[in-house]
Amino acid sequence: MSTPKSGKGKVCLAYSGGLDTSTILVWLLEQGYEVVCFLADVGQEEDWDKVRNKATKLGASKMIISDLKKEFVEELCFRAIQCNAIYQSRYLLGTSLARPVIARGMMKAAKDEGCDYVSHGCTGKGNDQVRFELAFLAIDPTIKIISPWRLPEFFNRFQGREDLLTYAAEKKIPVTSTKAAPWSMDDNIAHCSYEAGILEDPKLPPPQGLWTRTDDPEKAPDTPEDITIKWEKGLPVGLKVGGKTITDSLELFIALNALGKKHGIGRIDIVEDRFIGIKSRGCYDSPAMTILRSGHLDLEGLVMDGKVRTLRDQFVTHNWSELLYNGLYFSPERQFVENSLLYSQQEVNGSTDLRLYKGGVYNRGRSSETSNLYSEEESSMDSLIDFSPVDTTGFISIQAIRLKKFGQQALDQGKGLGQQ
Repeated sequence: MSTPKSGKGKVCLAYSGGLDTSTILVWLLEQGYEVVCFLADVGQEEDWDKVRNKATKLGASKMIISDLKKEFVEELCFRAIQCNAIYQSRYLLGTSLARPVIARGMMKAAKDEGCDYVSHGCTGKGNDQVRFELAFLAIDPTIKIISPWRLPEFFNRFQGREDLLTYAAEKKIPVTSTKAAPWSMDDNIAHCSYEAGILEDPKLPPPQGLWTRTDDPEKAPDTPEDITIKWEKGLPVGLKVGGKTITDSLELFIALNALGKKHGIGRIDIVEDRFIGIKSRGCYDSPAMTILRSGHLDLEGLVMDGKVRTLRDQFVTHNWSELLYNGLYFSPERQFVENSLLYSQQEVNGSTDLRLYKGGVYNRGRSSETSNLYSEEESSMDSLIDFSPVDTTGFISIQAIRLKKFGQQALDQGKGLGQQ
């Protein structure tokens, strides 16, 4: 469709085939660059031939599509499950988790194709510009980056999606977005995110037809479905459902996504704090991640030392989640934190029985043949084996030493702790 006006160099563009990146592809060609398009298959629903043909017709010299689903699931999604990763108590990091895998694949493509630059369609207000560019520069500190949404010559011309749609019509760029429904979606095997457009008003509910990875929980089956997940070192290694056992990591994740979709599991609608300081309203549906996180948390209660679990929750879970959200996967601190995570998961072995029903995941039982720290006799109110109630008197007395001093100090100051 377009050809370079001059030899400014070769650019590897993170290309989805959507409105933003299709416009950027044509715009880069107008500026005189040769463009190689890169698209990572991380489990999104996509017509790959259509994307390839569109990029070629718009003028890309090459369209590279890399299948990264398995490494995405095993290296990022499963690590997040081991960590019980969560951002601001709600978000399971679906978009954040995909970015390191995509960036690594794209940098390999850029190197193989001899590209001088890499480019992306991330907006100047979003998190992804930070995530991608920090990853690019960590992988290759010498790479040059073109960020159109931060270039005055681009953002002065295109104020937003309305201008992009007008430009696309002028240049005959085929797009699926319309001015009537301009929300943005980012899909991968871990989740789908929905932002912008009519979703920017946080008091309005998301449209009924918005969700793609979950069916409406109110219309989910009236019969619950029971499954069993087997775990080794905090990793899901087997799924039993309907008399069938699945052990392949990718197949297991896909099967849980299908189950979660059917039962409407994993929807959230939140206002979160972006890394750059702006609050953002986002809707996400993450069926497999939600099911796995619930099962993993339940097994840890049975097999994990309480003090280790507390330290992991306070230090590893929080910091690993923030590092991934903020785009710092390729950093020494992430490696440091992750080593602690792997140590914490050495004894997380066993099985969890789960029930899926109308948007909920219900834990029905858990067991471990090798790592069980629970004793029925020890916990039973009907047994005193290996436990003397007299010992508790001394335990309470010692715990009370400092509290008695604190209470006496308050009394001496006329501030009795029991007063209103």
